[in-house]
Amino acid sequence: MSGSDAGASARRSAELRTDAPAIARVYDYYLGGKDNFAVDREAAEGLLAHVPELRDYAVGNRAFLVRAVRFLALQGIRQFIDIGTGIPTSPNVHEVAQEIDSAARVVYVDNDPMVSMHAEALMATNAVTSLIWADLRDVDEVLCEAERLLDFGEPVAVMFVATLHHIENEDDPAGIVARYLKAAVPGSYLVISHFTGDFNAEKADRVSAGAKANDDVVMPRSHDEILRLFNGRELIEPGLVQVPWWRPDGLVSPRAGRVWAYGGVAKI
Repeated sequence: MSGSDAGASARRSAELRTDAPAIARVYDYYLGGKDNFAVDREAAEGLLAHVPELRDYAVGNRAFLVRAVRFLALQGIRQFIDIGTGIPTSPNVHEVAQEIDSAARVVYVDNDPMVSMHAEALMATNAVTSLIWADLRDVDEVLCEAERLLDFGEPVAVMFVATLHHIENEDDPAGIVARYLKAAVPGSYLVISHFTGDFNAEKADRVSAGAKANDDVVMPRSHDEILRLFNGRELIEPGLVQVPWWRPDGLVSPRAGRVWAYGGVAKI
């Protein structure tokens, strides 16, 4: 490890808080992961007591990510930038894409120090996968760092999976997406999934309030609001739908209605 890498690792360790819940670790708990602390589990269980559908949401959303990446890899996409990736959960983007082509390049972006520390072990064994430790709103910084691995002169999948609902309206999530899209050439794709209150506004508001109490943000948005995040790009079939119904690879689970997220894939 170089001196600069060691310094960055030390800063991440210093910023890793175990006295307050973190969204990435709470989400990991919903998925049945082990990369969380007691404070995260307490926060997660507090919400699950009122909104048990959150676990279905997390599992359904992860399944959507896997299907979307597989679909894009089969379309010939060999570059992926997963913005707001969260703690690595198998199968993740690089595993799905590289199963189809071992040379597929994947850049993860996240500002959670625990995510970054987990990624260090992966980076040591996978030369075509990297992580940028940055806030997704720092678009220029992210794109500059991503160019170390990705060639933006070739098609790329730009992915915001379960990410943009953590961006408040005043930060202009659609505008953030638009800035990333400027770097993507024709033939690229945009993937978005997003938490919604369309199916139960009262419970969605509980989730938002619970996040706010922990100094986090969850902004449930409507179908039309989420559609605008695609910046007018044409969605492929079946459009923007509740994520279990986006190109299911088998029978849809009877619990699919409890997955309160819309998802879609658009051609750039």
